[in-house]
Formats: sequence, structure tokens, C-alpha cells
Amino acid sequence: MVRAHFHSKKFTSIWGVGTRTYTSDVTVKDLSDAAFKKICRIMMSCPKVGLDVRLDHSGVEPSPEIVEEVLKRFENAGMISYCFFEWAGKQHYYTHSVEAYHTMIGSLAKIRQFDIMWNLVSTMRNKGMLSVDTFCIIMKKYARMQKVDEALYTFNVMEKYGITPNLAAFNGLLSSLCKSKNIRKAQEIFDKMNEQFVPDSKTFSILLAGWGREPNLPKARETFRQMVDVGCKPDIVTYGIMVDILCKAGRIDEAIETLRSMDAKGCKPTSFIYSILIHAYGIENRIEDAIDTFMDMAENGVEADVGVYNALISAFCKVNKVKNVFRVLKEMDGKGVIPNARTCNIILNSLIGQGQTDEAYKVFRKMIKVCEPDADTYTMMIKMFFERDQLEMAMKMWKYMMSKRFIPSMHTYSVLINGLCEKGQVSDACVYMEEMIEKGIQPSVLTFRKLRQLLIKERRQDVLKFLQDKMNLLVKEPLCV
Repeated sequence: MVRAHFHSKKFTSIWGVGTRTYTSDVTVKDLSDAAFKKICRIMMSCPKVGLDVRLDHSGVEPSPEIVEEVLKRFENAGMISYCFFEWAGKQHYYTHSVEAYHTMIGSLAKIRQFDIMWNLVSTMRNKGMLSVDTFCIIMKKYARMQKVDEALYTFNVMEKYGITPNLAAFNGLLSSLCKSKNIRKAQEIFDKMNEQFVPDSKTFSILLAGWGREPNLPKARETFRQMVDVGCKPDIVTYGIMVDILCKAGRIDEAIETLRSMDAKGCKPTSFIYSILIHAYGIENRIEDAIDTFMDMAENGVEADVGVYNALISAFCKVNKVKNVFRVLKEMDGKGVIPNARTCNIILNSLIGQGQTDEAYKVFRKMIKVCEPDADTYTMMIKMFFERDQLEMAMKMWKYMMSKRFIPSMHTYSVLINGLCEKGQVSDACVYMEEMIEKGIQPSVLTFRKLRQLLIKERRQDVLKFLQDKMNLLVKEPLCV
């Protein structure tokens, strides 16, 4: 039945007439106070200098819920976000929540403002708000920037802040290192400290995933065997990781055997594991096997979620079966499964890759009625318009993004600035470079170098010095205070 559905010639797009409209801003929508939107408007239109005055005059009274939501929305806004955080903390009848501190710490780490970040950690200590989670966030951010020594330092300094490292902290350190492709360092730390912290199934799953990212199948198998040997029973997460590793190693048949093995042991496969298999078949252009796996999942009583549908859509995109993609979207609509930004990004990436840019723009316009675009969506579309020599459309996309109060990431800024440089719009590129730096977002070396070369060519050393001075202030990053 499903197979016939996917091979049918008739289809209706999920974005056709009469389709439901969804929004992912449930939390924001449910906020009864209009303060959230008012704060967002002020932060989008006001530089960090003078922001506190504008907020003072707004009459807004922050609550923990509103502040948390604003900080999440402006997590890419750098120092503007921090200025709001500082302002909110000074208001009467308001106290920052742990969640607000954690979001701000993550945001500051992202823009390498480690000095301020550690100041916040000290403040949390004085208020008795520190936990293992705080240090896990910092370890994750350091590791993501390949600051391995700093991540390890964060783990070791916990006791000085009154927090005793436990297995959760140990797992957090290993996870941070493994996710940043430092598995060998993680394994070295594990081998030295596994007697101090008795590993559990989560510990071994973290290492297993790390060797999978290497990729190193023999070490992954060794870790799996070690886990079993010490009496740790593999759980659904462990099996999922092993299936993923085998699929990425091109051993799909062995992955299927692993799935059958776990099923026989009473560990029922989840939709996530099926999505891994479907995605793997898609990569190998085995579309029939991908559909069969989707059917098997349904027959085994596992309900398809957005992750499974995304895997199936990706498989159809891989073999350029765009019509089938829209049939999948129609089925999702019928079953009440809401597409997410990832769903749309898969489709957009496929269409742009095939040169179907007009169709990609049509999909984007329909997409914004279904779900919220993310940073990848906007970056992809802006880059597409620049590559089509449609400077005006690229700038319209940027303005639309800003009108939705979406703060661009470093990559989105880079695409815009690089695109403007390519089109000879050096002055505009400088404006956005300054804006980027003002928000505390450090440009990539390549982006800054490209703009620098153009400024030197145009003999605008004064502008270059201005931007360079701002950069020099931004890149100060002491380990801690």
C-alpha cells in the first residue's frame, strides 16, 4: 500500500490550497504579555550602546520566562544579548534563573568572551546556583572550538567552585571531546579515570559514538565488547549508535542483523534507528530498500516521526524523485506530522544542487507558512541569490530574515559579506562586518582576509584600521578570571 502510494502519479503538495498552517513559536505565542515582542523590536533596532536606556523607557517589566525566551531568540546576538541580560538583572522584583545564566554562558562562549563567561560562573557560585550542568555547557563550548586543554581545565576546576565532579560530569567531558572529534584524548582520559568514575552504559555509548565519528570500526567493536565484558548491558541508545556506525561504514546488511539481534533481546527498534537505515539506503541510491524499510517499520508498529520522513525525503532527493518528495509531504500532512526546518533544508539543498533555483524559491515561500526557517535555510537562500547574480534578492532575503527577528549566525554573515565583496559592494560589506563585530561575533579568517584585500586595493587603509582595531578588542580571550 505504501509502495503503491509512493509510485502513484497523482500527488498534491503539502503546501497546496487548504493545507494547515503550523508555527514552532508555541512558547512565544503562549506568553500573555506583549513584553517579549517589544523587547525584540528594541534589540533589533538599537545598538548595544544605549540599549539599556531604550529598555528603561519601554516600561517593560521582565519575568524569568520572558528573559529566557529573549536570550534563546538572541543567542547569536553576542554582546547585545549580554547587554539585555545585564539590564534585566538590575530590574526590581526580577532574579535571573539558572536557565537564563546557562543560555547566556553558552552565548558568550560562542563569541569567545570567556572572561565575562567565567565572571557569570563566579556570580552563580556566590548565589548557590552552580551545578554540574553549568560546567558541562562550558566543556562542550570549549571542545567545539578545539580548545581541548580548556575543556579539561573546566572539568578539573569544578571543585574549586564547590562542585564535586561525578559520573555525569565525567560523561559530559567525554561527550564534549568525542563530539568535537577528539576521541583519542577522550579514550586516554577514560583509561586513566575509569576506576574513579565507574562507567555506565552512557559512558560506553559516548565512546562508541566517538570512534564512529573517527571513523574507526575496529575500535568501535572493541568498545562494544568491552562494554559487554564489564557487565554493562547495551540499551536502545547503544544499539542505535552501533547501527549508525555500521551503516556509515557501508555495512548495512550487518546493521540489519544488529537490528534483528536487539529485537530478539526485547530491545524494540525505535523510529530513530529506522531513520538511520533509510538514510543509509538513500546514500547508496537503494531507494527500493529505503521504501521497504519504511514499510517494515510501519508493520512492526513503529510510528513514523519527522526524523523518519526526513530520511525518506532525503533518499528521494538523492535520486532526483522530487514528485515523490511532495507525496511524502502529503502523507505527513495527513498524519499530522509537522515538517521542520530540516525537512525544508533537505528539499532546498537538493533543488539548488540541481540548478532548480526558481523552484527552490517557490518552496521557500511556501515553507515559511509551514515552519520556521533556521540559520541554514537563510544562509542557503542568500548564497543562492548571490550565485545567481541577484544582489537585490539576496538583500531582500536578509531584510526578511531580520524582520522576523532572526539573528544571523557567523556563517550567515560570512555568506553575505563574501557575496557583497564578490559583487564589488565593499562599503556595504564593511557595514555588515562592523555590525557583526559589534554583536561580538568573530568573522572567519577567510572572510576578514577577503575584505582586507579589497580595502587595500581601494587604498582605504583608514577603514581597514578601524575594523582591525574592533577585531583586536574582540579576540581577547583569557582562560578564566
